[in-house]
Amino acid sequence: MAGKRDLLSMRDVREDLVGLLELAGSIKNRTKAGEPYEPLRGRSLAMIFEKASTRTRVSFEVGMTQLGGHALFLSPNDLQIGRGETIADTARVLSRYVDGIMYRAFKNENVRELANHATVPVINGLDDREHPCQIISDLFTIQERKGKLSGLKLAYVGDGNNVCNSLLLGCAIVGMDMTAGCPAGYEPDPDLLEEARRLAKPSGSTIDVVSDPASAAREADIVYTDVWVSMGQEREKEEREKLFRSYQVNAKLLDRAKSDAMVMHCLPAHRGLEITDDVIDGPQSIVIDQAENRLHAQKAILARFLAGV
Repeated sequence: MAGKRDLLSMRDVREDLVGLLELAGSIKNRTKAGEPYEPLRGRSLAMIFEKASTRTRVSFEVGMTQLGGHALFLSPNDLQIGRGETIADTARVLSRYVDGIMYRAFKNENVRELANHATVPVINGLDDREHPCQIISDLFTIQERKGKLSGLKLAYVGDGNNVCNSLLLGCAIVGMDMTAGCPAGYEPDPDLLEEARRLAKPSGSTIDVVSDPASAAREADIVYTDVWVSMGQEREKEEREKLFRSYQVNAKLLDRAKSDAMVMHCLPAHRGLEITDDVIDGPQSIVIDQAENRLHAQKAILARFLAGV
């Protein structure tokens, strides 16, 4: 497929992120109105999952169906890749069968290798460096609730992980200020942080990383957190839970943010650890709306990257 587009990083939507968010809104409205919209009729998406998934799997699978297409769930146990076939050969072969590949991987380099050898679009469904689909959905949710993105402040509190990395890039692209509050040694990826600061110059946003969670949350419009122990880090569980204890999003921390601040979490949540029940279930939480919007944002991504809508 000549000139295929991949979505491996938030940087891949730098030029048309605003348009992609508008498309997500338009598709959501059509879905809610019961209007059929099937730009992917007759098309297939291969979905490779190295990591467990609820939202990514269901939103992509249902999204493809609603857009008129078909999704195939593939785990490494079902594929020859689990028995030593190379990623390059897997990419070349799948490209002859399907119209796009979504890959949820342990390693960013594997996603990039798959994209290098695939002749159909590749979508990063999460890796150890970035989670672009999540952040496109998050920005869509914020815009839907606040009516704008530019000039808002997002506070991210916790581990400087793949979600944090992609949020930094996404906020910088749309002109939203972001402060990440992370413990020393658990800051976001330095290269992506530098890239976010570069992207923030033309958009007018401020990108900061601090170690104090209270200062990160100060006057924030959105307070965002994620798990302290990501998939693959289970051995560090005890150490991380001890270190991150003061980074919990609770009522006291939320008091530092604006009175109408919204609380976000990409789920799954470990309640009582990174976030308390009263906050995640409270009136300021938009966590379930955020999860629902994965479906609408994913459909926009599929329509754009697989059909050029």
